[in-house]
Amino acid sequence: MEQFGFEKIILGSGSPRRKFLLESMGLNVEVIRSDVREVYPQTLEHYQISDYLACQKADSLAMYVKPGTLLLTADTIVWFGAKVMEKPSNTQEALDTLRALSGQQHEVITSVCFRTADRQVIKHSTTRVKFAALTDQMIQYYIDSGQAMDKAGAYGIQEWIGLVGVASITGSYTNVVGLPTELVYKTLRAMAETTI
Repeated sequence: MEQFGFEKIILGSGSPRRKFLLESMGLNVEVIRSDVREVYPQTLEHYQISDYLACQKADSLAMYVKPGTLLLTADTIVWFGAKVMEKPSNTQEALDTLRALSGQQHEVITSVCFRTADRQVIKHSTTRVKFAALTDQMIQYYIDSGQAMDKAGAYGIQEWIGLVGVASITGSYTNVVGLPTELVYKTLRAMAETTI
């Protein structure tokens, strides 16, 4: 496996989707969850929010970053109507969120923080997603599956609602899943080249 010159790569996330994507890229990663609460200054907007949260997660795990180690943390938000569509805290919030996104275009923004012993790099990717019109029956079916509750915007594009409800996307698909893999690969290569 290509490790880009790092002895160890730590994924500071409990997301099984991010772990799967990194392993699918051929990376051997160790998972250490960050328990940072996803709160941020209300003055922040758009990618500033996900940048801030990704860096906060990296700060919380800084004690694991030794020479030869790369810590990778990430945060994904859904931006719609000049505000963040948070992870729903109950089924009513999930219903309201998906009703709002129905037939509309929104942005999915993922920020990735790359932390080593001597530097930090923060990158973000934005993908525009357009939903077809979703009926209440479609929304309720998806909510009843239990998959809507742990995701920004109350949906996973790789799940049933994405397969039947997403009309188009502009940008990185894996970004919407939770990690912009092309951007991650390009950044890791650039970091490896600058350490030679």
